Amino acid sequence: MTDLLVLSFVLLISGVIAVPLASRLGLGSVLGFLLAGVVIAPVLQALHVDVLSLQHFAEFGVVMMLFLVGLELEPQILWKMKLRLLGLGGLQVGLTTAVVMAAAMALGHPWSISLAVGLTLALSSTAIVLQTLNEKGLMKSDGGQSSFSVLLFQDIAVIPMLALLPLLALPELVDPFQNLAEETGHETDTAKRWFETLPGWLRATITAGAIAAVIGAGNFLTRPFFHFVSQARMRELFVATALMMIIGIALLMTFVGLSPALGTFLAGVVLANSEYRHELESNLAPFKGLLLGLFFITVGAGINFELLFGSFFSILGMTFGLIVIKVGILYALALIFKIDTLDRWLFSLGLAQAGEFGFVLLSFTVANAVIPKDLADQLLLVVALSMLLTPLLFIANERFILPRFQKGERREPDEIDSSGPIIIAGHGRFGGIVNRILRRAGHETVVLDNSSRHLEMLRTFGFKAFFGDPTRPELLHAAGIETAKALIIAIDDRRQAVELVHYVHQNHPHIHMVARALDRTHVYELYAAGCRDIVRETFDSGVRAGRYALEAMGMHPYTAQKMAEDFVIADRHNIAEMAPLYDPDIPFHLNKPYVEKARELRKEEDDSFIEGKAIYLNRVDRSWAPPSEADMRKTREQLSGGNTTTDSDQ
Repeated sequence: MTDLLVLSFVLLISGVIAVPLASRLGLGSVLGFLLAGVVIAPVLQALHVDVLSLQHFAEFGVVMMLFLVGLELEPQILWKMKLRLLGLGGLQVGLTTAVVMAAAMALGHPWSISLAVGLTLALSSTAIVLQTLNEKGLMKSDGGQSSFSVLLFQDIAVIPMLALLPLLALPELVDPFQNLAEETGHETDTAKRWFETLPGWLRATITAGAIAAVIGAGNFLTRPFFHFVSQARMRELFVATALMMIIGIALLMTFVGLSPALGTFLAGVVLANSEYRHELESNLAPFKGLLLGLFFITVGAGINFELLFGSFFSILGMTFGLIVIKVGILYALALIFKIDTLDRWLFSLGLAQAGEFGFVLLSFTVANAVIPKDLADQLLLVVALSMLLTPLLFIANERFILPRFQKGERREPDEIDSSGPIIIAGHGRFGGIVNRILRRAGHETVVLDNSSRHLEMLRTFGFKAFFGDPTRPELLHAAGIETAKALIIAIDDRRQAVELVHYVHQNHPHIHMVARALDRTHVYELYAAGCRDIVRETFDSGVRAGRYALEAMGMHPYTAQKMAEDFVIADRHNIAEMAPLYDPDIPFHLNKPYVEKARELRKEEDDSFIEGKAIYLNRVDRSWAPPSEADMRKTREQLSGGNTTTDSDQ
């Protein structure tokens, strides 16, 4: 018991210290866990911890992660991915296997060993790549979706690999490795699993039945079962049920020789439309995070530094050689499948490592006399080092490659051949809504935006827009800033927005500016630069949500509307009072005049709201009433030709 507590404490404290430090340095949590494992490796060795067994236990985090990924994918979305899933994933595995096999044969290894090495190193790390993409918010990007397609195909490909590898066994290795197989338990496990002694047609039937059982249970049994469990009103019981389901599916898939990660992913896809989806996500996410962190720690702790330093240059050369081969193949496939230009390096560098299934396959090949143990030990280091380098590849792409690539992709600004009374700088979601309202009212607008991809989409739908940096004076001049009446500033970069306001305020004071602010601090910056019509991008929607909440609590719509209007007026007054006191060089809590004014205004606001609420509650104009939902729906249908929209569409 004491040893278990000591081990748990060592693992937890290493992650708790290493991950925040790595995140603060911009290295990401994955690299933090890996480095934590490297640091505590001597401690685990002193405690006589079997790191490999601990790693196999932690691999269940990958199973949970794929289940949660499946919950995010509806079946129709997965069907749309079939081309990249089969084409991109299949070509990646096939080409990488062939090239690595050729390299191994060039080094003097037999074709059977070379093929086994190629299959093993063709796989990438599902755990590291998906975790990093989610952390950086890149999962929905073109590169992120393409990476996921390849990783999913690789997980599926493990199944035929496990069936093929024993056929590559070398007769001269069978006897020497018989004892090793017994020690590792593979031979004993194989003898105990009667499933593998069945005829092939029967095994195939049982396997298909297992998959059908997962799909059928997900569609027809999980909802009533979760409903039954939820009646107990015990969150712990729901968590236990979710874990039971995941473990049961993993056990079933393992029994029939399939990947447990693949089975749970399939179950997640089936449950993607379930009303229990979000509760499953929230309950399982902590377990997934802890197990994945433990897995990364075991990868770092499993590095054999004695062997590494004994063959340093050869192992390092194999590691970098593998990364170069994979990057070359992945980038070529990115070109063929027309992956978005800015995502090609993300896709290529992100999948350039070997994966956690490499540990499983290498152990499997040794036990089945396919690869000699000394070579397998070296390849284990290659797998671990390539995984250790992966977060650095993401950082290199983000900090060095992507900025240079973006700079090289910049094109010359368009020649602006028209002008108008209103100039819109930035045509994203915010600027696009403003543009549509203005054009609907009959006003001509000139749109400037520095996103060529976005502007190409606008032109496809008949909108006239010009490519160029709207903060450049010559482009503003070409757009007619001297004679324009209004400038709408909706660019994403907050610093550039402030600089644009300052320039126009100084050089074209006649023009009325309406600027979008990202937050309250940005409001102060724009105010100081000379803009007086400032709209926070989430303010109006927040006010409306607050008004709806008041109505839901039983307040009369008229009262809720008036209180929301008073809140807006008071907030504008507060900003005007506090903006002159804002100093960007002084932190908020150290700016005493700002803090004192904020407290004073807060008290006035609370007092006025209490007084105003009493007035409104006593003097409600009962003749006033909002239009009914039926009237509003009818009006929307008339305006949109039968197609209604909601606020969430904007």
